[in-house]
Amino acid sequence: MDESGRWSGRNSEKDGIRAGIWDGLVASGVNVGPVDSRIPNFVGADTAAWRLAQSPAWQAARIVKTNPDPPQIPVRLRALYDGKIVYTPVPELTKGFPFVRLDPAELTAKGVEFETAATVQGFMASGQPVMFEEMEKLDFVVVGCVAVTRAGARTGKGGGFADLELGIFRELGKVDSDTPITTTVHSSQVVANDLLPMLPHDSALDWIATETELIETRAAFPEPEGVYWDSVQPDQFASIPFLAELRERLEALKAERG
Repeated sequence: MDESGRWSGRNSEKDGIRAGIWDGLVASGVNVGPVDSRIPNFVGADTAAWRLAQSPAWQAARIVKTNPDPPQIPVRLRALYDGKIVYTPVPELTKGFPFVRLDPAELTAKGVEFETAATVQGFMASGQPVMFEEMEKLDFVVVGCVAVTRAGARTGKGGGFADLELGIFRELGKVDSDTPITTTVHSSQVVANDLLPMLPHDSALDWIATETELIETRAAFPEPEGVYWDSVQPDQFASIPFLAELRERLEALKAERG
């Protein structure tokens, strides 16, 4: 495998940054498990989740969307214990439905422990499958990141899933310009502002929580209006079962709105 990752070749600048982050986490011994081509888990992920929960936006939120990756298990767990509805996507969107919905009251009634429901195996087994259109409006969004900047720029593992999801949410009115977009990362994943390029379909971060601090970015990047379909890769259409049909529905909806 190319050391820059499974999805390398789409943006050489970001490929190099991701490879450096993954190598650095391993060299410093703060990785938890494998990191290449992943949203990397890290020592202090639970503390970062605690810091994120100190933000006013988290405390005001009732509906939270998180990414499905291991470093955000503490985020999902804290959200459930805080009584929030949690939406989390099927990893890499490979099922016929994109998301599952976790209601802490329903989990408690079914005897499902929050610690179990916060894991991939747990939320896939106990969550309610939902389509994008069935989701409630989101109050708070957590995305997985490999590298971030204090100005709010970000890159994930290179698969394009977060930007695709956010584009769909915007087209359906599930998020708007006031919806905070956030992440938890290790402090070594925060890079210099000038190192990380932002493309038109990229969504900037409003809050970044690490094991050492909570960063409010006050990001000044333009916000994408929806899905940049020209940036969606052929392998995404091939591997995401519902994507082509969803595109047709979104385009029909856009035509109805004029």
